[in-house]
Amino acid sequence: MKTTALISALLVLPAAGCTVGPDYRPPITHAPAQWSDHHTGSITRQNDRLGEWWKLFHDAELDSLIQRALVANLDLRMAESRVRQARSEQGFAEADFWPTVNASGSYTRQKQSQNQPILGSLPNSSNIPFENDVYKAGFDASWEIDLFGGKRRALEAATAELAAMEYGRRDVLVTLLSEVARYYALTRGAQRQWATLQNQIEAQEETVKITRSRVDHGSAAELELQRALALLASVQSQAPIIETSIQSSIHRLGVLLAQSPDALNTELSATATIPAPPPQVPVGLPSDLLLRRPDVLRAERLLAAETARIGQVKAELFPKFSLTGSAGLISISASDFFLPSSRTWSIGPTVQWRIFDAGRVLASINAQTEAQDQALLNYQKIILTSFEEVETALITYAKEQEHYQRLEQEVNANQRAVELASQRYAKGWTGYLDLLDAQRTLYISQDEWVRSKRTVTLNLVALYKALGGGWETGKP
Repeated sequence: MKTTALISALLVLPAAGCTVGPDYRPPITHAPAQWSDHHTGSITRQNDRLGEWWKLFHDAELDSLIQRALVANLDLRMAESRVRQARSEQGFAEADFWPTVNASGSYTRQKQSQNQPILGSLPNSSNIPFENDVYKAGFDASWEIDLFGGKRRALEAATAELAAMEYGRRDVLVTLLSEVARYYALTRGAQRQWATLQNQIEAQEETVKITRSRVDHGSAAELELQRALALLASVQSQAPIIETSIQSSIHRLGVLLAQSPDALNTELSATATIPAPPPQVPVGLPSDLLLRRPDVLRAERLLAAETARIGQVKAELFPKFSLTGSAGLISISASDFFLPSSRTWSIGPTVQWRIFDAGRVLASINAQTEAQDQALLNYQKIILTSFEEVETALITYAKEQEHYQRLEQEVNANQRAVELASQRYAKGWTGYLDLLDAQRTLYISQDEWVRSKRTVTLNLVALYKALGGGWETGKP
């Protein structure tokens, strides 16, 4: 009866027990009421989760590249593996609540000492079988009662870690989407530079042809021809640089799709337009960012895990109660091994308490408290960084749009200037220097215009990344 009462008391201990350590509460974060006004009509305050923002570019090739990257990218697959690992570790913490049961069996041929205490001093000890066979088989079980919540805190930490790994995977996904779009825009931008360069080379070759004809007819000096040839060579010298840029971007895209660097050379060899930004870009409110950016959510879950570990470590200050038991068969003869007389069993509670450990537990608690403080500081830093990235992305995108519009006006004006200068030079109404200056100015402005168009798209990709867009469509 006493044993039964003691066992019953142990079974109800977890329900009556406490959970030591601080209970986690998400830190209070103050977000700005709205983003700064960057004076552009393309930015709206509409709340949109930006799940598939790359489709707003309406580029079928970009859509295809991203879909293939979502399946094959190695960084994303590694992140998914880390999620599965964290899920297994959570399962380990859950299993720690259950009893452990072990089965064992053995056969031993043994000889005992005839001179051992008690047996050796008995009368007629020579009749005692000091050499015999021993057969054993049985089960033993142990169940630690989570009286002070150490196991519960461990499970809480493992659950938070699992969520953090999931948000980490989504952070990798956000980066992957932006990297594919970025290098695709770099590829198309370099191809547009190449196409513009070819037009410039053709125009300059025509100028060289006209100048050579004028020299042959004595209406122009040899100096003008050499200047025309020098400008042609200067324009042609940009070709290797642009070709290198095209190839390096294509190679990077191939690796992002887990293929060889040259796998996409044929597919992306044809020149295409730079993905155009949509007329309206929804950014939502700053408070939305804290619920959308996976790196912020990951940092918050890591803070929760570190908080739970304080309780897990603090539980080591208190005694541990366990219920242990065993049952089996022991015999020196195989013939009576399964008889009731061979049965053996034991059951009872045990307690362990680290009475003195030279302050190791207290030192561990202090160390874990510092780890929690570091996680909190990291969370606050990531929030500030996320606000900074969005504000910077907004201003760079808005101002580059203005820059692009001014460059477009400049290119149109310079194009008209070259046409007029060419007509006047062909008729002998003006010198070659006027034409040369007009051509150089046009070439520079055209190159800057193409670069700016590419930069607008790149800045928009950076804005989408800063807003945390894209991970909602990923696989769970």
